[in-house]
Amino acid sequence: LRSALCALLFALCSLRSALSSLRLALCPLRFALCATMRPHFRFEDLEIWHLAVELAVKFHRVAEQLDQRKYYRYAEQMRAAGLSVSNNISEGSGSEHVQEFKHFLNIARRSLFEDASMLFVFERLTVLKVDEVTELLEARDKLSRKITMFSRSLGAGSA
Repeated sequence: LRSALCALLFALCSLRSALSSLRLALCPLRFALCATMRPHFRFEDLEIWHLAVELAVKFHRVAEQLDQRKYYRYAEQMRAAGLSVSNNISEGSGSEHVQEFKHFLNIARRSLFEDASMLFVFERLTVLKVDEVTELLEARDKLSRKITMFSRSLGAGSA
């Protein structure tokens, strides 16, 4: 029963952005139920990490569009910058020092600005549609603000 429930919650966590708020609410439950099945990492409890992963998936889909148009270098850069956000959040969460964690959060935010710059270029090249760029910029902006707020909430002591 536990495995079936875990599989069901995993499937719910995989739904697209229309269910993102529900997914964010259910993912910690999935992780709690599946704790005996694999290790649990601190970053899995962070809403900003879940949002970053969701955004990385969206950027990966953009990269697939770029590949189809033979913009291979752009596609690779988009994938790397998209993954950089969640990777830096997870890496920083492993630190024993708040200042170091905040440093990685800052790098994650800066990666979001890199993503934004690429989106503007792709829009001007008419590689991406205006509405696609707008949706991604809004998600990027939301995550950037949440990272900033989370970083400020950490204070300056030890993690």
